[in-house]
Amino acid sequence: MDLERIAADLEPELKGKIFLREPMKNHTAWRVGGAADVLIAVKTKRDVGLVIKYAMEHQLPYIVLGNGSNVLVLDKGIRGIVLKLAGGLREINIAGQRVIAEAGVRLPVLAQKVYQHGLSGLEYLAAIPGTLGGALIMNAGAHGGCIGQLVKKVTCFTSQGETINLEEDQLKFGYRQSSLAQEKLLVVEAELFLQPEEPNIIKARMDKYQEERMKKQPLNLPNAGSVFVNPPGYAAGYLIEKAGAKGLRKGGAQVSEKHANFIVNVDNASARDILELIACVKEKVYETFNIQLETEIKVLGEG
Repeated sequence: MDLERIAADLEPELKGKIFLREPMKNHTAWRVGGAADVLIAVKTKRDVGLVIKYAMEHQLPYIVLGNGSNVLVLDKGIRGIVLKLAGGLREINIAGQRVIAEAGVRLPVLAQKVYQHGLSGLEYLAAIPGTLGGALIMNAGAHGGCIGQLVKKVTCFTSQGETINLEEDQLKFGYRQSSLAQEKLLVVEAELFLQPEEPNIIKARMDKYQEERMKKQPLNLPNAGSVFVNPPGYAAGYLIEKAGAKGLRKGGAQVSEKHANFIVNVDNASARDILELIACVKEKVYETFNIQLETEIKVLGEG
């Protein structure tokens, strides 16, 4: 793969920036991961379409990255192209109760923006360090709410580089899943419908969620958010703690002492350290409760 040729072909066409042999630990919340052949920090929806069509024409693999939360990039890195949306695709437009936002918007930024317009429904997102696109793909939620409940329309690129608009009745959202992920669509924009409320009430709710997050989650160490999906009727963190895995360590990775459903990078952890720790936690929980935990993180690249 001629990386310099890829950069030379695309650079004149894009508003975003191109990085060759870019360490992915600089772009992931866990601060781990080998180098990507090509990382493109896109700026516009047009950038996204151009990169997808170029990848198709030249038979190059590509993946999409938001803010790097909920992903684990393996130690040998990623072959092909990484499209990074966070930092670009940041436009937010509000008209009445309708909010149209691009997929690279960071969730805390979006929550603050709608709060300032007296709109409620995204308070819990103020405590989630991801992007709107990633939140839609995995139907992010907390405190009894999830983003899929608010969606009116989503604009996506297909793997063929075609733009499609999907209305709410064409979308399916479940616990930590969506039809967007199943159909491997690249979200670039979404329209949400929110409810008006007094800004001081919204702000109080946001502050409460932020305070709870600070008390319960290990924000002082690199982590990718919750690692395991909650099984029906249980909290994954409870099962992990009762199975004796809280504080367990492999290399530079550790099950958080603060919240057992978090794995933290305590000492220059590798992706292998994290994978081995995940496997160990799953084994202990299965031995104790006969419950098979499933991860909610996405593993990318080569080990």
